[in-house]
Amino acid sequence: METRILGKDLEVSAVGLGCMGMSHAYGRPFDKKEAELLLEKAVEMGCTFFDTAEVYGTADDPHHNEKLIGEILKPHRNHIKIASKCGIRFDETAEGVNKPLIPDGRPETIKKSIDGSLKRLQTDHLDLYYIHRIDNKVPIEETAGAMKELMEQGKILHWGLSEAKEDIIRRAHKVCPVTAIQNRYSMMYRDYEALFPVLTELNIGFVAFSPLANGLLTARYNNAAEFSESGDYRKVMPQFSESGIKENEKFLAWIEETAKAKNVTPAQISLAWMLAKKPWIVPIPGTRKIERLEENLLSAEVKLTQKEVNEIDSMLEKIPMSQVFGGSKVERNH
Repeated sequence: METRILGKDLEVSAVGLGCMGMSHAYGRPFDKKEAELLLEKAVEMGCTFFDTAEVYGTADDPHHNEKLIGEILKPHRNHIKIASKCGIRFDETAEGVNKPLIPDGRPETIKKSIDGSLKRLQTDHLDLYYIHRIDNKVPIEETAGAMKELMEQGKILHWGLSEAKEDIIRRAHKVCPVTAIQNRYSMMYRDYEALFPVLTELNIGFVAFSPLANGLLTARYNNAAEFSESGDYRKVMPQFSESGIKENEKFLAWIEETAKAKNVTPAQISLAWMLAKKPWIVPIPGTRKIERLEENLLSAEVKLTQKEVNEIDSMLEKIPMSQVFGGSKVERNH
């Protein structure tokens, strides 16, 4: 697979793998065998960029994902890049499946978190380490300073911010150059395109999470009742509600038509569109199915012309679509 550069020199496969769904938010967590089949296939297909976080797990096993990734990818560690995140925890006192997040960007929290992540991921360094959400109670300069220290100690090689806006990015970058921003981005959620000029200016990469709008852009779901497993966040996502599915009918029919004209799938056209926007955008779709993984990774081979991208952009401006899941609620206390 072709590669892309994030920031100054972090080279990763053009499409990465978001590993969260194997442990969190999409039903029952994977066992080792299931995860092994998926991860080994990703490596075999040339994926070199794997994304996890210390909070991807369950109430019983809060760090399930990092442990799984660390064990399975250990033999490949020298030729892959691993990204993880710190700086949030779930509010376990809350009811319901989609628990609010409590951000914590204090330097002492970050320094403690990295040691836990390195141990679980069975490695002596992370290629990329993000602050998972911005903590408005801690100046971003303090968080960036802690990341700078971790870089000086060799515990991380690059750092980034997730769900960050321009002012925070600029302030953080002054203290310690930022390699990547990881924000929600898909055909259904394009708010962060407003950041593209500043990312170009500062030479920062954009890692797109939820690039398929939590699976809606595969055009394979048409019934919210499909998400009956406990712990599956999709049953509370607006794009999968009965009204959302109805609102998206026209949009999904158009995606299917556009994909068919290129002889690719709706998911591939969605990812190829994103890859064609900027050379420093890297989507990290997640999946629990081998055939979806193959489809997603092969999207790196689908090339769209500037004219095709412009046509898609113009259609996205006017075609009706539902609201899309915007993430778990963020609380404001440590």
